[in-house]
Amino acid sequence: MSKNIPDIPSDATPADILRAGIEAAGGPVSLACSFSLEDVAIIHLAHEAGLELGVFAIDTGRLNEETYEVADALTERYRLKIDWYFPRHGDVEALERAEGLFSFRESLDKRHECCSIRKVEPLSRALKGLAGWVTGMRREQSITRGELAPIERDELNGGILKINPLINWSEDELIAYTDQHRLPRNRLYSQGYRSIGCAPCTRAVKPGEDVRAGRWWWENPENKECGLHRR
Repeated sequence: MSKNIPDIPSDATPADILRAGIEAAGGPVSLACSFSLEDVAIIHLAHEAGLELGVFAIDTGRLNEETYEVADALTERYRLKIDWYFPRHGDVEALERAEGLFSFRESLDKRHECCSIRKVEPLSRALKGLAGWVTGMRREQSITRGELAPIERDELNGGILKINPLINWSEDELIAYTDQHRLPRNRLYSQGYRSIGCAPCTRAVKPGEDVRAGRWWWENPENKECGLHRR
């Protein structure tokens, strides 16, 4: 398994970054898919480029119906095999019995506790055996993502490579690409959503608001990560 991070030229395309990352990883690589526009675009990029890329998804138990519709559409269009991971039932049951159904809105610590159970722990299982993983993160999305590199070493997950092929794309470029290729799109985007996660933690945004303003909208912008992308 390679741990070397290749030099990526500033004019590299998303396909260039994806290909370089997969080659550098030297082993199995999978996309962490939430069925966002970004993830759908990456699946199409990999398909068009003939790249070997696995796909896994984390079903937190609180996803929107519209998100499952996108998963179903991708499975049919690309004959895609999605490896689903779920939070441990006992941990979810203990959390809800002790804290209630909406404890994540009470404090940042309690929100992190919920995300840890529903997202972070399943991610740790999903990444086992991988040489690299791919995300749909873009620098434009939020202040927490401004320092992203195209390919990084994920020291928190065993030093595997973390590949971010869309980091330089704007939201307009992303939408243009998905429109051009008529890719499946979550119906919530047409209702004002710009970033979609768990149903209770996501809402539509107002004109002029940040892309991720609808995620954990009761928190400060610098806190708006779930723990999957700790730095």
